Amino acid sequence: MIIRSTFEDGRLTIFFEGELDHHAARDAIRQIEERIDATCPRETVLDFKRLTFMDSSGIAVVVKAYKRMNQLGGKLNAINLGPQPRRVLRAAGVERFVRFNAMPKEV
Repeated sequence: MIIRSTFEDGRLTIFFEGELDHHAARDAIRQIEERIDATCPRETVLDFKRLTFMDSSGIAVVVKAYKRMNQLGGKLNAINLGPQPRRVLRAAGVERFVRFNAMPKEV
């Protein structure tokens, strides 16, 4: 799992590449929390375009990011979800509190 990020105009975008499974989830959570804490964004966007697989451990990654952003009073969106990760997150009800495929606002 490779995680990259960019920060611009109060928006932190986190890009996932590879497989988000139980082996990668703990490190992904750590990296995301570190990046959120370092930038204190108003909005965080999780970009899943290059994610090839996600198991139920990915749910914890998204929920942890949501909780951290909620503590900061910010928003969390997930974009470019393929069919398989979308099914995993929908089955867990994550779409009730995280917008899927919400495109970041152009500034």
